[in-house]
Amino acid sequence: MRVIVAGAGIGGLATALALHAAGHEVSVFEAAREILPLGVGINLLPHAAQILAELGLLDDLVAQGVATRELVYFNRLGQRVWGEPRGVLAGHAAPQISLPRGVLQSVLLEAAIARLGPEHVVCDRRLAGFDQDQRQVTGRFVSAGGEAFTLPADILVAADGIHSFARSAFYPGEDPPIYSGRILWRATTLAAPFLTGASMIMAGHQDQKFVAYPISAPRADGRQQINWIAELRIAQSLRREDWNRRGALEDFLPRFEDWRFDWLDVPGLIEGAEAVYEYPMVDRDPLPRWSHGRVTLLGDAAHPMYPIGSNGASQAILDARALAQALAANAEPAAGLAAYEQARLSATAAIVLANRGNGPEQCMQLAQERAPGGFERIEDVFAPGELEAMAARYKVLTGLRPKEVSR
Repeated sequence: MRVIVAGAGIGGLATALALHAAGHEVSVFEAAREILPLGVGINLLPHAAQILAELGLLDDLVAQGVATRELVYFNRLGQRVWGEPRGVLAGHAAPQISLPRGVLQSVLLEAAIARLGPEHVVCDRRLAGFDQDQRQVTGRFVSAGGEAFTLPADILVAADGIHSFARSAFYPGEDPPIYSGRILWRATTLAAPFLTGASMIMAGHQDQKFVAYPISAPRADGRQQINWIAELRIAQSLRREDWNRRGALEDFLPRFEDWRFDWLDVPGLIEGAEAVYEYPMVDRDPLPRWSHGRVTLLGDAAHPMYPIGSNGASQAILDARALAQALAANAEPAAGLAAYEQARLSATAAIVLANRGNGPEQCMQLAQERAPGGFERIEDVFAPGELEAMAARYKVLTGLRPKEVSR
């Protein structure tokens, strides 16, 4: 099939590579004039890493990131609530990888250019419309300078983000992204390793939280690049989501000044950052349909979700594999897109809704509600097996089960 992918983010590029590997002719069009590294750190879950391994990309990613050993939750006082091994240590065939977001996108982009051909990965082409009939779909694109461009194909995959043109075309009355009431400040800091040196930690509760994990191996001086996220409940945010909007320390650092634990100096980590980026945490309500004839949605265009449980990029990569499998099983394009939707829509909708309830981070919120002043023993706060069950439910919900990614 001839496939148009609108959007060269992580989901769009993973889709292009998966479809190309399945024998389809794929062209990717990106609205930006140049594809630049966005954001700071990102976590790639094992089932998504396994898909990239099948595409021959895992070694490059592991070499430029950190194989996460454990995920540990703490309360706002730095007391351990719950922890578990991750990646291969948890029985998965592929590791969980923490790495710079720009590295992940660059590896995908370079592979797409090499495999599809540079003429099939085109920037400065914003999806502006599409027409379809029983035989084909024609994508209409426009450059920043107003130049129009059209291309016919068998299917069009809209991976054009939370402000997707295709989504707005299918649902013109949809409200803007829904603000959660919380702001994220994100950055990286060169600092000494903490805990195992390959740990991902989350501390606090839903109104005040701090996340940190290393995204590089230690340098000669022993320091690592640590990705961190500070999160606070803020009454109102009217600013458009933008991973590259600069933030100001005075807007959030005072709330974390006393978060100095014996295993991590949170204010020191914040103050050591070269640049901080601010982002309002938003999502959208799940849709009743993604696929309309020969056009479908994917990734954030289909299911934007809170960045909880490291699922945003990982679920987009799972979309890519599901789409490739659905098209392989259905010779008729519209039937393939309908099968892809059936495989992924309800699964991702459940994650969107679970993340609104804090997903696996619910244990921190319950610790705050049940023991706001801290605790002597975590067993006095949670019933036997309660924490394990909480973690297991979210894994089942997101498909993160070792047997599903085994070779």
